Amino acid sequence: MVYGFLGPNGAGKSTTMNIMTGCMGATQGEVLINGYDILKEPEKAKRYIGYLPEHPPLYMDMTVREYLDFAAELKGIRKSQRREAVDEAEKMVKVQDVEHRLIRNLSKGYRQRVGLAQAILGFPDMIILDEPSVGLDPKQIIEMRDLIRKLAENHTVILSSHILTEIREVCDYILIISKGKLVAQDTLENLEKMIGFHDVIELETSASEEEIHRILGRIPGVCAMQMRVKGEKCTYVQVKVTGDKSSQNNRKVREEIFCEFAKEKKHYIHCRRLKRVWKKRL
Repeated sequence: MVYGFLGPNGAGKSTTMNIMTGCMGATQGEVLINGYDILKEPEKAKRYIGYLPEHPPLYMDMTVREYLDFAAELKGIRKSQRREAVDEAEKMVKVQDVEHRLIRNLSKGYRQRVGLAQAILGFPDMIILDEPSVGLDPKQIIEMRDLIRKLAENHTVILSSHILTEIREVCDYILIISKGKLVAQDTLENLEKMIGFHDVIELETSASEEEIHRILGRIPGVCAMQMRVKGEKCTYVQVKVTGDKSSQNNRKVREEIFCEFAKEKKHYIHCRRLKRVWKKRL
C-alpha cells in the first residue's frame, strides 16, 4: 500500500514525517509503530522504519559502499548479513556501478538513490519517503515509480511530494493536509469523482501545437485532444481517452504520455485534476 501525503509549503508534511520517525518530538498525541511508541521506545519502533528525508544525511567523504555498510551497522543488521543486505539495496536502486565512488562526486540524482538505499536497508515494514523524486531525470523518475510500486507489494510506503503527478502515479490512498490539519483523505479515484470522470487527462507542456499533435498522435488510447495556449511557452491540453474509465486505464495512458514527451525532451507534463481536488480542500 502506498500512501501519498499532500499539502502546500508549510502545511506540516515534513514535520509530521519527522515526528513519525522520531526525529522530532510532539506536543501532543502519540505515534505507534507495530505497537511501540516512537518517542518512548524509539529503538524498538525504529527497527520497523526506513526513512528518506528530503535532504538525505549522506557522508561526502565516504564511498557509497562504506556509507551503506555504516548505515547497516547503525540499523543493527548482523555482521554476517550486512554484505547481502547492502548488495540487495544497491541492486534495487541501481547504484552498484558507483559503489566505490565518493558520495561527494556523485550527481544529485545518484545521491538521492544512495539515500533511498539507506532507507530500504533490511527492508523494514514501513518505508517513509520525503520528496523521493527530487533531482531525478525523467528516466530515473519512472524507475523510482516502479521501485516504489515494487516495495509496496510487501511494505507500507508513505511518501510526500509537491509534484502532484508523482503522487497520482504511485499512490493507492491520498491524505491532504493544510495548516497542520487533515482536510481530505480517500483513494485517488474517489477524490477525482468530485470533479469528473477518468476519461479526460489534463496537462501543460512547453511543446508546440505541432509537436503535441505528433507526440499524442502515436499513443494508443488517445482519441481526441483540445489545446489552449496559456503563454509564450505553455500550452494547456485536454486529452480524451478511449476504453474504460477506470483509474488503471487512465494511469496507463498517462505513463505512455510521460514517456513519449520525455523522449522528445519536452517540458514535464503536469496533470491538473488532482490539483483541483487539492485546491478545493485547502
